[in-house]
Amino acid sequence: MASKPPGRTPVNPMAIVPSVDRLLRTPIVEALIERAGRPLVTEVARGVVDQYRRSLRAAEEAVPESPEAAVLELGCRIEHGVNALVAPSLRPVFNLTGTVLHTNLGRAPLPAEAIDAMVAVSSKPSNLEYDLKRGDRGDRDDHVEAWLKRLTGAEAATIVNNNAAAVLLTLNTLAEGREIPVSRGQLVEIGGAFRIPDIMTRAGCRLVEVGTTNRTHLRDYEQAIGEDTAALMTVHTSNYLVMGFTASVDDASLAGLARARGVPYINDLGSGTLIDLQPYGLPREPTVREVIENGADVVTFSGDKLLGGPQCGIIVGRADLIDAIKHNPMKRALRLDKVTIAALEAVLRLYADPGRLRQRLPALALLTRERDEIDRSAERVAGALRELVSEPVTVTVEQCRSQIGSGALPVDLLPSCAVVLRLSVEQRRRTGPWLEALARAFRALPTPVIGRIRNDGFALDLRCLDDEPEFLAQLPALDLPTP
Repeated sequence: MASKPPGRTPVNPMAIVPSVDRLLRTPIVEALIERAGRPLVTEVARGVVDQYRRSLRAAEEAVPESPEAAVLELGCRIEHGVNALVAPSLRPVFNLTGTVLHTNLGRAPLPAEAIDAMVAVSSKPSNLEYDLKRGDRGDRDDHVEAWLKRLTGAEAATIVNNNAAAVLLTLNTLAEGREIPVSRGQLVEIGGAFRIPDIMTRAGCRLVEVGTTNRTHLRDYEQAIGEDTAALMTVHTSNYLVMGFTASVDDASLAGLARARGVPYINDLGSGTLIDLQPYGLPREPTVREVIENGADVVTFSGDKLLGGPQCGIIVGRADLIDAIKHNPMKRALRLDKVTIAALEAVLRLYADPGRLRQRLPALALLTRERDEIDRSAERVAGALRELVSEPVTVTVEQCRSQIGSGALPVDLLPSCAVVLRLSVEQRRRTGPWLEALARAFRALPTPVIGRIRNDGFALDLRCLDDEPEFLAQLPALDLPTP
């Protein structure tokens, strides 16, 4: 019988794969256990080992050279898996999209005073619904109502979790089972499929369309009022503008008609601002105080748009109507938590000192940022990016226009400056896939960078770049795609 030729004995790949118990005793995994806990790390380790064995059986990856090499490889994979699980899903990003109040990116950034107030009430008990003077149960609206009355001139105020909730609650309270005339030109749909006709149906009231898309007159409302009319309503066309041959009815006229017919006048201001924006070089937008002074009985608006605060819906107006809204059983389901109330109160206090508001309110600071400052920042960022790229990639500085965003002043644009990355003309046929890969690379940075693909380039609008040093410091980690 012939003997076997001399040689290395074949190694069973499965024998090289370490057990989960052994991996849990390695320094790298023990450090993970200390940080994330044994149950989670053990779960990840089992999944990693099972997947590794399946890959080896299917010959989808090379057999490790030694058991030690397998331990090192699997330890790294376990670390990656645990880090991915414990990393926060909600993260800060650089908003370089060219939309300042970006709905998908959190809208208005909060001032330091609001952040401090949120932290202060988060770690200890607070007087959320406790009146310290009386030593008895209080109302959480009390923390902001006085400020809202002072800043808007309204008799009373209440707050809910967003402006959609404010509209829903107001309509349900004042018009359930009855009719509300609304101009056809104001039947808005905003992001997330918030549509006025649908909200009115959910609120239990009936929409009566008046006028036409482009022209509505006072007589249209007069003819629509009947026994079932609960209120008249104006809806701010927050994300579009009807232009050309148009006609609409002003607040004072609608308020006068509502008073004459014995029904309240509701104005959904949408974005809503507490100050005149024109002195800051921004387009004019009616303030809440102006609408109240023009006769509106109830005004609803957002806290996280032009106001520059946290997400919430604010309802101000006549004391008897606000009291009825507060006593609607739905109010409890839509109420604000203590952290948001603390932030809102802190932001409202800033409005007591309008002379310093621009320096202290980040949203206003970004909206009014000087053009020269943006241009200088763009040159520095472009210089840093040019050091990272090579032909056929080009980096240019270009003038552009920023949007205010979140349904505020939809057609008004702000002068700005963008850094744009493109392929050279010879490579333009490959632009589409490369731009998508480039956008992914910027999103993969430690602090993700959200830019905008437009025309044939990837643009970074620098109006909202509020931390240039951090942005520049992470650029070396950018994994640029190959054209």
